[in-house]
Amino acid sequence: MRLVFAGTPEVAVPALDALLASDRHEVVAVVTRPDAPAGRGRRLVASPVAQRAEEEGIEVLKPVKPRDEDFLARLREIAPDCCPVVAYGALLPKAALEVPARGWVNLHFSLLPAWRGAAPVQHAVLAGDEVTGASTFLIEQGLDSGPVFGVLTEEVRPTDTSGDLLTRLAFAGAGLLVATMDGIEDNTLEAVPQPAEGVTLAPKINVEDAEADWTAPALRVDRVVRGCAPAPGAWTLFRGERLKLMSVALCPDRGDLAPGELSVAKNAVYAGTGSHAVELLWVQPQGKKPMKAADWARGVRIAEGERLGAA
Repeated sequence: MRLVFAGTPEVAVPALDALLASDRHEVVAVVTRPDAPAGRGRRLVASPVAQRAEEEGIEVLKPVKPRDEDFLARLREIAPDCCPVVAYGALLPKAALEVPARGWVNLHFSLLPAWRGAAPVQHAVLAGDEVTGASTFLIEQGLDSGPVFGVLTEEVRPTDTSGDLLTRLAFAGAGLLVATMDGIEDNTLEAVPQPAEGVTLAPKINVEDAEADWTAPALRVDRVVRGCAPAPGAWTLFRGERLKLMSVALCPDRGDLAPGELSVAKNAVYAGTGSHAVELLWVQPQGKKPMKAADWARGVRIAEGERLGAA
């Protein structure tokens, strides 16, 4: 099939690579979000998908909005058979959905209908899911509600961050997306409607959502730290300034600290929660690089009884 691939971030690149490597399909163009400011200089940088497509000499379309008439006209000229999508980042209008004969097929990183929305992997970690996965489905006007072509499952490991889990799903999902394209071309795949039960939503996680609540159980604090890594990054307040929490470890044998209360040992820093303590492993003070929590504690000279969180 002639394909137009739609995607934007680094997590979409493995799927693009897998489609480029397929001897059954041709990626004739890529749709991605416009160049965005990045780095200290805030200069405009092309998306990872755009950069990868340009390396291969593939046409790149960067509509400000997918309903732009110039974009729709070019899409009709290209006349793709199917448009595979991975983390494109914009809602597709009806006029765009009608262009490819075989529709737009999204690779979504959850077992639909669970975790429909922008941040399925983060919400799976935050919820403590033991198993998640990826699904390919036919895009319709609703939010991730279209009929499903195929799924794969992936275990959520106890120490997984969202970044760890998303990386594994990106590579496993790339194979699922190629297999879905093959099945669509062969007419051997039938999209099955999603069940009405079990729908959960996964809206984007913002900075406010990533604040650690020290009155919550230690397990919840750990999930927030892992679920918000690498972005937006879990954080707390210390002496009125933000302290990013890079990683923590559960310490079920330390139940002697009040929520947020700090305790410093020779090479360890503990913080109390609503249940037992957690050990702070890596932190990032405001305006500084990530560092071992023990090194941070030595530098700031924590006083007895000092706490993390709002005063």
